Amino acid sequence: MKNEIYGHFHPDERPFVDKAWEWVENAAVYHELKRTEFLDPRQAFIVESLANRNPDVALRLDGGYPDAERRRALIGPDYRDLDSEEMELRVLEAVPVDPGGLDHGDYMGALLGLGVKRGTIGDIHVLEDRCHAVVTREMADFLSIHLTGVGRSAATTSVLPIGMLRQAQARMETFEISVASLRLDGIASDVCRVSRSKILAPIKAGRVRVNWKAEENPAALLKAGDTVSVQGFGRFRVLEVGDLTKKGRYRVGIGKFV
Repeated sequence: MKNEIYGHFHPDERPFVDKAWEWVENAAVYHELKRTEFLDPRQAFIVESLANRNPDVALRLDGGYPDAERRRALIGPDYRDLDSEEMELRVLEAVPVDPGGLDHGDYMGALLGLGVKRGTIGDIHVLEDRCHAVVTREMADFLSIHLTGVGRSAATTSVLPIGMLRQAQARMETFEISVASLRLDGIASDVCRVSRSKILAPIKAGRVRVNWKAEENPAALLKAGDTVSVQGFGRFRVLEVGDLTKKGRYRVGIGKFV
């Protein structure tokens, strides 16, 4: 069974697959309830795929609001009412003295700079004068006590119930490119504004993800809706793929997260 499961996932994902399979097995066999850290969309997909293989297991994914990208998983035996269980989510509110110019990376860097794992932090919402970060209940007080500044600005913090979360709309710079094919290396090099030869290094090193899954094939074809992250260059989404032009090129709508 394990070898069959491995065939569906990238080799680099095997450690997480092993961990997720253990959660599912413990829920089915030993009736254990497991509440995970925050999972990225790819990890959540893996957990959901494994849970769906076992009819004796129930699964709930929750990141504090319906469109959350990073979510905690609650895995238990099928007779448990998981909707009534506490997901143990809190909102960490950080209010900088000078919020001007602070972005997602500044808040993320300040939080991770405290030595906590990425899995303790869910989605981060940068608002006009503050930030609301979804965090685990277990780490909320620690983060609130120790987060005293963001960027070069001092900041005050407080812990709020998840119902007080204020969401920020993802900011996206949209533009159109013209490419000879829908290959990953071609589109990524245009979006990141580097040569195709330079984009090959991060792709082959596993530092490029398509829909949160490592993609090491430069010739992989992208389609509308795909989200691509390139370590060191940020993240973008293929919004639409137009018809071929008279010169045999594709017009591709791109949304780059800023």
